[in-house]
Amino acid sequence: MEYLIVLLPLLGSIISGFFGKRLGDKPCQILTCSLVSVSAVLSLLIFFKVFTQDYSSNKLIFSWISSGDFQVNWSINIDPLTSVMLIVVSLISSIIHFYSIGYMSHDPHKPRFMAYLSLFTFAMLTLVTADNFLQLFFGWEGVGLCSYLLIGFWYKKPSANSAAIKAFIVNRVGDFGFALGIFLIFYLFGTVNYDEVFLKIPEFINKEISLLNNSPPFPFLGTAVKYIDLICLLLFMGAMGKSAQIFLHTWLPDAMEGPTPVSALIHAATMVTAGVFLVVRCSPMFEYSQLALNVVAIVGMMTAFFAATVALVQNDIKKIIAYSTCSQLGYMFFAAGIGAYHVAIFHLFTHAFFKALLFLGSGSVIHSFNDEQDIRAMGGVWKKIPYTYAMMVVGTLALTGFPFLSGYYSKEAIIEFAYLEGGFTGYSAAFVGIFVALLTSIYSWRLIFKTFHGKYNNKKNNLNSIHESPLIMLIPCGLLSIGAILAGALFKGVFIGHETQFWNNSILFLQTFQHDHIPLWLVIITPVMVTVSIPISYYLFIKNVSILKNLILKNQFIYNFLLNKWYFDDLYNFIFVEPIKKAGLLFWKKGDVNIIDRYGPDGLSRLVKIISNKAVNFQSGYLYHYAFVMLIGFSILLTYLIIY
Repeated sequence: MEYLIVLLPLLGSIISGFFGKRLGDKPCQILTCSLVSVSAVLSLLIFFKVFTQDYSSNKLIFSWISSGDFQVNWSINIDPLTSVMLIVVSLISSIIHFYSIGYMSHDPHKPRFMAYLSLFTFAMLTLVTADNFLQLFFGWEGVGLCSYLLIGFWYKKPSANSAAIKAFIVNRVGDFGFALGIFLIFYLFGTVNYDEVFLKIPEFINKEISLLNNSPPFPFLGTAVKYIDLICLLLFMGAMGKSAQIFLHTWLPDAMEGPTPVSALIHAATMVTAGVFLVVRCSPMFEYSQLALNVVAIVGMMTAFFAATVALVQNDIKKIIAYSTCSQLGYMFFAAGIGAYHVAIFHLFTHAFFKALLFLGSGSVIHSFNDEQDIRAMGGVWKKIPYTYAMMVVGTLALTGFPFLSGYYSKEAIIEFAYLEGGFTGYSAAFVGIFVALLTSIYSWRLIFKTFHGKYNNKKNNLNSIHESPLIMLIPCGLLSIGAILAGALFKGVFIGHETQFWNNSILFLQTFQHDHIPLWLVIITPVMVTVSIPISYYLFIKNVSILKNLILKNQFIYNFLLNKWYFDDLYNFIFVEPIKKAGLLFWKKGDVNIIDRYGPDGLSRLVKIISNKAVNFQSGYLYHYAFVMLIGFSILLTYLIIY
């Protein structure tokens, strides 16, 4: 069973990718959807088995690397954490596969697209089922490669190519740190297998970095650095890239250039959740590094706040949802940073349903508007596309944390656990969580009201041409809405209940959280703000838009600051991109063209040409000239022999 979960998507990818032209569009779509669906069903069975029987296993596929004492196997590791991720990845992916049949109906390259989707799923399944860091890194890079292929799927669009390259390069920055972390793990522990590494961690928690054996610790900024801190920070660097945390986030909004199913897959179930999974999987390391946990929490808080503020002023429907993803990932990270790893995974789980629902719903809107994505060119269509409207409202309610929907349970749990953690980090995280929840509600309802309510503002399409999407696109949205409504209530007790034993040894908790003494105001403040923000948003964005216009005019600097995404892209262009481009041009023009080419191949060719032109002058074509030259040559040779 475990083998099939991972290998079936790979099989579908191979068949659709290599034999798609022979099989045709429909067979490839049916095949890939069926194989991924079987994988999803098997994942559900595995989860049920883990939940009811405390099942765990490690299935060997083959021995991968064997060099002396260094042994790395390709295995499928099943534990509670893996079982949850299997559901998220395979179930969401299967729904998106079916949705893609309708969304990509007019694309001439359907087999290639389905092959990429299935390959993406395989890479993510490989990542979450790994029992060692090397296999994890293989799946990690596989996800990165597939993201490049999918974001740049419409490769004839320059913007899609640029976005794909940007995603690939930015992730390589994070992956460089991740690779260094794995190298350091191998250097210290002599192995990359999870169990062996985690077992040896207590022996190294106080070991400080030194340049030579038995030498004094090497100070950094006047402070000795522990190996465990450095390893965790390097691993987190990789997580920052994959999960689009602040400073390495710039690729995520641009990834919206890919087809909408790609956006849903990347943002809900696969790539961006890999970083959160990495931190939680490595909890036996992070629990011994308070420095790393503090960094994780601070970066998570900064990301949640940053992305929420930027989403307030964006006009592209997919980019608004993309920044919401970035913000929610911030929630997950600061939950992990305070040691509430199970709560981070709980939010990852619920988030997958409502975020995939929002992306697929936005895809249905874009489909109805003939590829229009600007919410300013929409409005007044909720009666035309009522099913899509209802699904988007459900997803928005869940995202904002409206009472008793999925997002409510997980988001409230993060805020409460942050408060219970106490201290500067805990209380700061709780405050940021509450404030960002308010911002989330405002920009989410702004999207809903400007898209579906008010006046119809689209000049390209007649209002009568707006129509509901086909059932093949709507049914997946309906299935996801069930998860967006019920997932939180059904699984709260399993994942974060007071007496839950679900996680067993898959997550390490060195400290136990207190589950009492939560003040009443903390329980009610977020739901109240989220609820009250709905009529306020409607009034500001629909009924009396002049208030916002005046506010923007009075605060033009802040508005431009947010609209330009805190100028991160401009800053990176100024610091990195432009200097590197200028250096490249300098080396090309001055070094390559003027020096290497001029005096190398081009210079040699010119020299040969000059010599050949001179030599031509000696070729008269008269026999007596050649005889005379031979005679002179013979005379010189004879003279040389006589003298010497």
